Amino acid sequence: MEWIFLGLIIVAIIFAVSLYNSLVTKRNRYKNAFAQIDVQLTRRHDLIPNLVETAKGYMKHEKETLEAVITARNQAVSGLKTASANPGDPEAMKQLANAEQGLSGALGRMFALSESYPDLKANENMMQLSEELTSTENKVAFARQAFNDAVTGYNDVVETFPSNLLASSFNFDQAELLEMEENVSRDAPEVSF
Repeated sequence: MEWIFLGLIIVAIIFAVSLYNSLVTKRNRYKNAFAQIDVQLTRRHDLIPNLVETAKGYMKHEKETLEAVITARNQAVSGLKTASANPGDPEAMKQLANAEQGLSGALGRMFALSESYPDLKANENMMQLSEELTSTENKVAFARQAFNDAVTGYNDVVETFPSNLLASSFNFDQAELLEMEENVSRDAPEVSF
């Protein structure tokens, strides 16, 4: 009888360790997935000053628009820094999503205004930067999808029985998805230079 009891305790310990390791693995996966978003958003943020600098020479009368792009970029950089510190934090994810939406809106206005400047549209540097930005936007979308998939997998383990008992005991809190509002286009900004 002692051996059966001892065997059950060993099985319970192995089961608990397995659940704990599963939680840690899934948390690390979503953090790694966010790191991929971080890489792509940093690339996007790094492209914007060059884009604005190129446009500045042609769009001299659109100073407010160009400044709005730089301000939105700086807010997005700040939001990314906050979210990178804790990728599962709901407030950080909302701040990042709002900042990136603001940046996309500012870029959209700049691109719409640039249609009035044929020399800017024909500028080789502007075309190359726009192409890189579009490519990066696509990579951000894929990285965001991978992050959201990883967060969903993690949250499933945190919420389901019996792993939820272990998760609450060891402070494995639910993570927040990185979602954009429906009224903002989820596609890359349209760029036609």
